[in-house]
Amino acid sequence: MAEAVIADNKPVIIEQLEVGTYYWCACGESKGHPDKPYCDGSHAGTKFTPIAFEITEAKTVALCNCKKTGNPPYCDGAHAKL
Repeated sequence: MAEAVIADNKPVIIEQLEVGTYYWCACGESKGHPDKPYCDGSHAGTKFTPIAFEITEAKTVALCNCKKTGNPPYCDGAHAKL
């Protein structure tokens, strides 16, 4: 796998993501996509590693599913150019 798989052409919006540390899937192969954009280990044996991010207060987030964002794991609108 040379490039990340586009899990979806729009972000996943998670309302009130709770405080904690999460691991965003950078490869696009995790089985929970597109609703749960978290790493499940599917990147094993590839150049990809999950992106850890921390939520310090519950809030709504838009997480990238196209894997083209310049601000992982958050959506920056890059999917509009696909």
